[in-house]
Amino acid sequence: MERQKLNFVTNIRAAFRLARIGLHLLWGVATVALAFPLLPRGARLWLKVRWSRQLLNTLGVRLLSSGTPPGGALLVANHISWLDVYAINALLPTTFVSKDDVRGWPVIGWLSAQTGTVFMERGSRNAAMRTKERLTDELQMHNCVSIFPEGTTGYGDSVMPFHGALFQSAIDAGAHVAPAVLQYSGPNGEPSRVAAYVGDISLWQSLRAIVTASDLAVHVCFLPTIDSDGQNRRHLAHQAQHRIHSYLDKARAGMRLQRCGVHPQDVGDGRTQLT
Repeated sequence: MERQKLNFVTNIRAAFRLARIGLHLLWGVATVALAFPLLPRGARLWLKVRWSRQLLNTLGVRLLSSGTPPGGALLVANHISWLDVYAINALLPTTFVSKDDVRGWPVIGWLSAQTGTVFMERGSRNAAMRTKERLTDELQMHNCVSIFPEGTTGYGDSVMPFHGALFQSAIDAGAHVAPAVLQYSGPNGEPSRVAAYVGDISLWQSLRAIVTASDLAVHVCFLPTIDSDGQNRRHLAHQAQHRIHSYLDKARAGMRLQRCGVHPQDVGDGRTQLT
């Protein structure tokens, strides 16, 4: 009986969250279609941050952060979920590189394209070169650019080797590389795999798992930046991967979701404005 009651509450909560997500997506479409063409860049970036924070709140995902978000740097992070993009965007406005498949996702794909996401066709050297040049231009304008150099998603307890190709954009632009660690936790702060978008799971199955979860949180830890001056892309990629790997090693060694040695700041429900 108690289990049936718990399942009923979980289903009601999931239905409520899904309804709110639908409304939030509609608001995003209306904002991008009607307001973005009339707004200056700074206002568009602020709306992007606010919308991302509110999406996490609508999904029931708490956002925690530690470390200092980078300025005009190449941000590189381990990749766990499609939520990673919104967790980072909720903390700082950034241009993301995404696989070309995402462009075809319902609503999300259109919103991503309209808000500056750079889509890259896998396996194409020409596409990789064009993407690298676009990122270099963004970095030279002191904008933040974000990539997931593993090239795929994992469960978050380890990090796979980084592909170095797009690190060349930081070298060409004279920009720093900013490693960041993403982790998800459930009740009592224990590591959670609920948000992991891996294997053959569909976007709908992933969304369903997230909205039915309780006490889900995403932690974003910004690590110290790496100077790209005098380096090559493979060495840069190795350094960034090693820093993230070391951080996760310490977490596995018993420092439960340790957060860069400081208590993480609970970002909350998206009402905090950037200054």
